[in-house]
Amino acid sequence: MTLDPEDSKIITLARAARARNGTAEGAAVRDEMGRTYSATNVALSALTLSAVQVAAAMAISSGAQSLEAVALVSEGDPSAADAAVAAELGVASLLVAGPDGTVRG
Repeated sequence: MTLDPEDSKIITLARAARARNGTAEGAAVRDEMGRTYSATNVALSALTLSAVQVAAAMAISSGAQSLEAVALVSEGDPSAADAAVAAELGVASLLVAGPDGTVRG
């Protein structure tokens, strides 16, 4: 699968965040202005958020009104909640890649 360079960029950002923090998931989003945000999942006893949720929250709290793309790097599949967050912000489908960066589906 050949990706747009901007989509490849957010997959790389998601991979780097995941590797840097040693977490199960890394995600990156691109907002309507082209700004990117990367994050990892949060797994605390008092707070559990997916990487997609954290990255989307970072974008929204920085003033983004919508997203152009969402990338998730994980050994697993995105949750229904991840898909719902992406859809609410205007993204029909997530870019999902394994830890090696290979895009699935």
